[in-house]
Amino acid sequence: MSIVAVGIDLAKNVFAVHGVGASGKPELIKPDVKRNKLLELIASLPPCLIGMEACSGAHYWAREFQKFGHTVRIMAPKFVAPYRLGGKHAKNDAADAAAICEAVTRPQMRFVPIKTLEQQSHLFLHRAHQGYVAERTALINRVRGLLSELGIILPQSYKAFKQGVHQVLEDLPGYCNKVIGDMLSEIAHLDERIEHDAKLIAQLAREDAQSRRLMQLCGVGPTTATAIVASIGNGHDFKNGRQFSAWLGLAPSQSSSGGKSKLGRITKAGDGYLRTLLVLGARALLLKAPNKTDPVSRWALQLKERRGYGKAVVAIAAKNARMCWAALNLGDGFRVPA
Repeated sequence: MSIVAVGIDLAKNVFAVHGVGASGKPELIKPDVKRNKLLELIASLPPCLIGMEACSGAHYWAREFQKFGHTVRIMAPKFVAPYRLGGKHAKNDAADAAAICEAVTRPQMRFVPIKTLEQQSHLFLHRAHQGYVAERTALINRVRGLLSELGIILPQSYKAFKQGVHQVLEDLPGYCNKVIGDMLSEIAHLDERIEHDAKLIAQLAREDAQSRRLMQLCGVGPTTATAIVASIGNGHDFKNGRQFSAWLGLAPSQSSSGGKSKLGRITKAGDGYLRTLLVLGARALLLKAPNKTDPVSRWALQLKERRGYGKAVVAIAAKNARMCWAALNLGDGFRVPA
């Protein structure tokens, strides 16, 4: 078989495989490949281009396929959908595999960087930390909702919330005291887990040279630095910092018609976790800027006066994203702008 491109629709147990030759005609159609037979099938193929959608297990399979000499590309599902014949009305595994095979050969297609095992292990830490924070927030909101039924409204800040809820805990009637007490114990346990993971992230940042390089930038701390390194590695999958910033959804959307172009809000595409960290870092930079005299702080304050707080935050986040790419791409040759 002279197969040049293969599309694989990933799943847990049954996979759909679609391969085409140099003429573009299908030469391999297997809609139900078992999990234990997939590697055997891919190993039997000559080195070719393999495309997959970004989903659970995609990076694992990409690393395995690369061992056989294949060129592997991962794409966001939303970029594959337009190539599916029949559109939404022909949604099945075989059609998805054919669409992936077609999409991976497009010259303008944007791909997801393939993560190494070390990068994924670092992201495990971030995902766990993110999950604990979400669980704690949900529990706090549940406590607020229950206490509001008794006419007790607690302050917004977490520190004031803990002080306020302990003050009213003993006066709660019936089983209310026990229920709220159990929830507070769970919140305290989550606090310990969050603090433990934060220490591990800080330790990881200290031990990693790339993370230390990123932390030289204003508005980039250990969490942001390690998350970016774990997500894009050395940044070689992006042509420039502007492309990386656009991949994070920090570029403005564009609407053009009749020769007139209008820029709108940021696209918010790509990795929302990284974008959130960069935006929070930009807010912290603006908060501390009035007490500093360095060029970055002065520029941030001037930008805030000219364009307003919201646009200044996004501009700082986008600038930090571009500088993070430059720091990872240039390595030791990168110097923080004075």
